[in-house]
Amino acid sequence: MRRRRFLATLPAAAAGAAILPGLNVEAQRPAEANGAQSEAELPKFQAAGAERFRRPDVHAGDRPAGASFASRSAAMGCNGAAGTAHPLATQTAIEILKKGGSACDAAVAANAVLGFVEPVSSGLGGDCYAFVWDPKTQKLEGMASSGASPKGLSLETVRSRAVMVDGKAVIPPLGAVSVSVPGALAGWWALHERYGKLKWAELFEPAINACENGSPVPQIIGAYLKRNVMAFLRPGSGVEETQNMLHTYAPGGRPPNEGEVRRNPDLAKTYRMIAEGGAQVFYDGPIAETIEAYFKRIGGWMTRADLAAHKAVWPTPLQSDYRGVTVYAMGENTQGLATLQMLNMIEQFDMRGYGFQSPESLQVMIEAKRLAYEDRARYYADPRFSKVPVEWLNSKEYAKERAKLIKLDSILTPIYPGQAPSHGDTTYFTTADKDGMMVSIIQSNFRGMGSGLVADRLGFMFQDRGELFSLQPGHPNIYAPGKRPFQTIIPGFAAKNGKPWISFGVMGGDMQPQGQTQIIVNRVDYGLDVQAAADSPRWHHEGSSQSMGEDMRGLGPKGILRLESGVPKATRDKLVALGWPMGASDGGFGRYECIELMESHYDGHNDRVYSAGSEMRCDAVALAY
Repeated sequence: MRRRRFLATLPAAAAGAAILPGLNVEAQRPAEANGAQSEAELPKFQAAGAERFRRPDVHAGDRPAGASFASRSAAMGCNGAAGTAHPLATQTAIEILKKGGSACDAAVAANAVLGFVEPVSSGLGGDCYAFVWDPKTQKLEGMASSGASPKGLSLETVRSRAVMVDGKAVIPPLGAVSVSVPGALAGWWALHERYGKLKWAELFEPAINACENGSPVPQIIGAYLKRNVMAFLRPGSGVEETQNMLHTYAPGGRPPNEGEVRRNPDLAKTYRMIAEGGAQVFYDGPIAETIEAYFKRIGGWMTRADLAAHKAVWPTPLQSDYRGVTVYAMGENTQGLATLQMLNMIEQFDMRGYGFQSPESLQVMIEAKRLAYEDRARYYADPRFSKVPVEWLNSKEYAKERAKLIKLDSILTPIYPGQAPSHGDTTYFTTADKDGMMVSIIQSNFRGMGSGLVADRLGFMFQDRGELFSLQPGHPNIYAPGKRPFQTIIPGFAAKNGKPWISFGVMGGDMQPQGQTQIIVNRVDYGLDVQAAADSPRWHHEGSSQSMGEDMRGLGPKGILRLESGVPKATRDKLVALGWPMGASDGGFGRYECIELMESHYDGHNDRVYSAGSEMRCDAVALAY
C-alpha cells in the first residue's frame, strides 16, 4: 500500500532562513539550481527544533479505507457545513447556521472571527470576493468588493517611491504607497443585505467575544505572525509607523508563541461600532475619520472620500465547461480567468489515460499554467480602465491553439502571451445551509498581514494590494488614482447538470488558479473525494516571461517548479530529466476548503448531504451537522 509521507504542518522556510524585507514567508523562495532534492532533504519546512521528525523513512499511518495519502475523512451532514482556516471560525459558522442564519450570515460571522484569529491572512483592512448559489433562483451570483487606490496618489508620486528589482521599477510591498481602500466590510454588508436572515449585530457577537476573551494562537498562524512582525521592523522596510502594529500584534514587545492566548480589545471596539452602525461608520463615519487622520499624520494618501466612494458590486461569473462540469470563475480585476484558461487547455489531453500523479499529467498542467499566466500578466486588469479580451481568452478555439504548443517530451521555450484580436498570501472559507445556499468566499490583505500600517486603536492592518499595480507604460494594469489593482484572490465553484456541486477555493497568491485546477482535475479526471483531492501532493510553478506585480523575478525562462514530497519519485525524476529547474518544497502549495453537495437515495428517503473537506497544510477544520 502506498503511504502518505510524513509532513510537518508548518509551511515556513527552513529554520534559520533570512526574512526578506517587507515580504511574507510565502514570497521568500530563492531560485535553486537544476536537479531534484534527495529523499533525505524532504520536507524542508518544519519548525525550528523539529529536526527529529525529519525522517524520510517515516510515513503517516495507514488508512483502512479511501486514498492512502488522505489525511482524514470528509465531514458530512444534512443541515449545513462550514470549512475555514481556523477551528473557532468554523465553529462560529456552524453556530450561526444552527441559530437559523443563512450561509451568508455564517460566512460574515466566520470572516469577522478570522479577522482576529488569522490576522496573517485576513481582516477588515483587506478585500473580499464571493460566489453565492441562490437556491431560490437556482443561479450562481458573484460578489466583488475590491478597493481602489487613493484619488490623491498620483502615478508620478508612486514612481518616485518605486524600488528597483532586476532593473525594473516596482511598487514597494509595504507602507502607505501600497495601500488601497479596504473592501471586505462592504462585501460583508452586501452579502447580508441580499441574503441575511439574522440581525447584522448578531453576526459580530462571536468575534467580539473572541477579541475580548482571547484565543490560543495555533501553530501555523503563530509562525506567520512572527515572520510578518520581523519583516515590518526590518530597517528599510518602508513602513512609515510601526508602534500601532506592535501595540496590536506584539504587545509587550513580542508576538505570541504557539498556544499563548492573544487578545485584541481595539478590534473588539471597532467591531462593536460596526455592529451598531453598519458599514456606514467604517466608510463614511467615525472610523473613516480615524483612518483619514492617521494617513495624514504618517504622510499617506487615503481619505474619507476614498472610503465613502467604495461599493461592492455583483458581477456575472465567468464560466466554462470541463468534461461536463461547469466551472465558474470571478472576472472583474482578478486572476479567476486563469483557472478556466488552464482547464480549457488541459481538456485537450487524456489526463485519465496518463494516470494520477504521472509525469505526463503534471507536464500538461504545468505548461498550461505557463501559457495562461503569460496572458494573465499581459491582459488582466480593472475592466473599468482597460478592455480585457475575456471572451477570446476563455474560448475553446483559443485554448485548442494554445494546447498545440504543449509537448510531453520538452519544455516550451521561449513562451509568450497570445496575440489578442484587435478591438477598436489570503484566507478562503465556505459555508452551506439547510435551504441549499452555498457560499464560496475569499478574503485577504494580500501579502501576509498587509502593509504594516494599523490606524490608531482600530485593531486591524491595511492591505498592501497596491503592490500589484504595474509601472510599465501602456500596461493595462498600470497604476492610476481611483483604480483597482490586479487581484489574486478568487473563490471557486462548480456545478453539474445545472445543480451546485462544489464550493471551493485554494488560497495563496499565484498558487490559486494552479491549486483550483489541480482540485478540478483530481475530482473530475481521477475521481478523488472532497478530502483526498486536497491531500493529494501538489505542484507549484513560479515565474513567467511576463511580469505581474507579485511575480518573483530572476527565475530564468523556465521559472521554478516545486513539488511536494508526496509526488512519486519516478515522476519527479522524469520532470527533472525534461529540464525543469527544481525548487525546494517550501510549503507554498496553497490552502484549501471545500463543501460538496451530494444526494442520498436510501431506504426510501431522498436527502441532501453536505461533504466538507479541509486543508492539512494549515490550521483548518471543516464541520457539518
